[in-house]
Amino acid sequence: MTQQTTSWLRQTFIGVASVAFITGCSTLPGGGEHQDTQQSTGTAAVEFDALYQQGKYNARGVGPTRWLADGSGYTVLERADDGGHHIVRYHPQTQQRTVLVNAEDLRPDNNSDPLKVADYSWSDDGNKLLIFTNTKRSWRTHTLGDYWVFDLSTKKLQQLGGNAEASTLQFAKFDPQATRVAYVINNNIYVENLSSSRITQLTKDGSDTIVNGTFDWVNEEEFFLRDGFRWSPDGSSIAYWQLDTEGTPLFTMINNTDELYPTLKQFPYPKVGETNAAMRIGVMPAQGGDTTWMKVPGDPRQNYLVRMQWAGNSSQLLIQQLTRSQAVNTAFLANAKTGSVQQLLQEVTESWAEYVDDLQFIDNGTSFTWLSERSGFRHIYVVQRDTGRLSTVTRGNWDVIEVLQINEKDGWVYFIASPETPLERYLFRASLDGSGKLERLTPDQPGTHSYQLSADAKYAVHTFSNVETMPIVDMITLPEHKSIRVIKTNDDAQNAFDKLKRGAFEFFQVEAQDGLKLDGYLMKPADFDPSKEYPIVYYVYGEPWGQTVANSWGGERFLFHTYLTQQGYLVASVDNRGTRSPRGFEWRRSIYKNLGVVTVRDQHDALQAMLDRWDFIDEDRVGIWGHSGGGSQTLNALFRYPDAYHAGMALAPVPDLTLYDTIYQERYSGLLPEAADSYRETSAITHAENLQGDLLLVHGTGDDNVHFQGSERLVNELIKHGKQFDYFAYPNRTHGISEGEGTTLHLRTMMVEFLKQNLPAN
Repeated sequence: MTQQTTSWLRQTFIGVASVAFITGCSTLPGGGEHQDTQQSTGTAAVEFDALYQQGKYNARGVGPTRWLADGSGYTVLERADDGGHHIVRYHPQTQQRTVLVNAEDLRPDNNSDPLKVADYSWSDDGNKLLIFTNTKRSWRTHTLGDYWVFDLSTKKLQQLGGNAEASTLQFAKFDPQATRVAYVINNNIYVENLSSSRITQLTKDGSDTIVNGTFDWVNEEEFFLRDGFRWSPDGSSIAYWQLDTEGTPLFTMINNTDELYPTLKQFPYPKVGETNAAMRIGVMPAQGGDTTWMKVPGDPRQNYLVRMQWAGNSSQLLIQQLTRSQAVNTAFLANAKTGSVQQLLQEVTESWAEYVDDLQFIDNGTSFTWLSERSGFRHIYVVQRDTGRLSTVTRGNWDVIEVLQINEKDGWVYFIASPETPLERYLFRASLDGSGKLERLTPDQPGTHSYQLSADAKYAVHTFSNVETMPIVDMITLPEHKSIRVIKTNDDAQNAFDKLKRGAFEFFQVEAQDGLKLDGYLMKPADFDPSKEYPIVYYVYGEPWGQTVANSWGGERFLFHTYLTQQGYLVASVDNRGTRSPRGFEWRRSIYKNLGVVTVRDQHDALQAMLDRWDFIDEDRVGIWGHSGGGSQTLNALFRYPDAYHAGMALAPVPDLTLYDTIYQERYSGLLPEAADSYRETSAITHAENLQGDLLLVHGTGDDNVHFQGSERLVNELIKHGKQFDYFAYPNRTHGISEGEGTTLHLRTMMVEFLKQNLPAN
């Protein structure tokens, strides 16, 4: 259920780094009660054809962007006249443009079109380029494809994989010397020598159930584990994951439309309480040979090996293991030659612990960086590898959101945080020595900022947006945050958006029944009259993997909501407790075993507080909608508070939480059988008999994430209780309900017609 920047420079970039020792945390920009944006003076209507067919308001980014290791600049893809791509380097300071690889160089032969580059990576010395093309989906992401190597010195283009079938290679990457490339084909790992094209198959037991160097569906989806092997720093060994999915129940999906007779697709999918794949990690010689398995303790089906990396050398691994309940994360140091392990540290909670990304070894491998919530907020620490002793790098009543880079040479760690408001994102750096020195590098420009830093952290590709400004990308210097060059603008789309007729947009806060402040936003009709009453439509997600209230560009959903305001609706969203907001450990963990209960209670509390505050909200015309986890919350709102919500649109929901996968649902809802009563109470289907309002239920029959099965069970329950509702199944659409020509336009049109019929605005 995981959710899945031109006018930025209208404001002057302020080239001043503010230095602060930060404590406390207000929850709105500027710490105030609310914040209004300027009401639009535009007159244009949002037209669905322009939005969904013509792409008139599409904001586009830059990518993939890569910094070169030698600091000579960053590279981007630029489309060539023949449909291929040039790979172009820009000098970070002078912005001198140099075409490193011409699209013409990427023709496999004279009669072929240039390769269409989906992604690329450079060798450490910058002399070779690895190109990913002709991609297709493995599970939910495009990890299968063809790989080619281009040698800049010889202009030689070389396809990898020998006689392998098209689009069957995964995760190809250079060894540290750039003389070999390792990759996965059909669940086995191979190494190819670039000079001789000799291919060595390292693992030979890969099958439908034995998975080497990659992962099954659930680990890809929930732990973002896709690339399952790592070259050692000296190139002598490869460490890799192996999964055994034997015993994991198979889920079967039916395709009724593509063939004369139905076709079936089966794949391992462990639902709550079912058997997980067994996981283990091994190390083998890169030239071939036996695997040494790491002797991590615990039942391999009752623990998850969530992260693995070389421990600052070529002789040891650092492995993170989560228990099945995910309440404990243990870091082990493993000997690559013997497989012996020693425990370094643990994160222990009564709910769930977080694994750590962006971990880096420093001080010649004697220590490494770590993220922990042990203080009540997520902060950066340095761990001594011999003792496991932690020293604090950042501190305060605020969260580190993401670590971007650790620059040991200059003694800084660069990260994203927003101590004053959870609605925004800014760049900070802190001293690695634990002195507490902290600098905010982003200027005072309210909104959401993201960065791709150069290796020396002296430059960054910087992206900015806010609720009224589409993303803009520019090159900046650090720490001054001075803009050198605008890389990408969205002027045409921004100008089209600026012409739209829009009412005021407001951030606000309300209190839940226990006094906890909740952040929200409210969008008003363009011709708003405070003396009138308006229907209101709430957009909800409400689960731990999303934050709906943020000062950032909202894309298609924001434009859809703008369309609703033009039809006379108020549109609002509130982040209940438990959402992925940087408000501390207690905020995020407060919904443990209470999804669908506390989460929707907060939503209802917010509605009541808004009705008390604003007379222009019609309490008899309240709607709510959401997708995925938001679809589940929509059902719970309708079923638990039937007098408060009069219409709801639930897209791809999970009506019965036991139908979702082990990793996600057990993390937030607990293990069976002890949590059986909690699962029953928190599942929407348990309360379906209370439906009074109007319901639109939508699901894709090809949803391999949140299965159509759940909506079918809900349909049966509603029928049993004599409840009438609207129901639409999109054949073979997956979780996003977006595949197929006209699908998104059809879905949004259906939603609008449902609202107009059941929650009229006039």
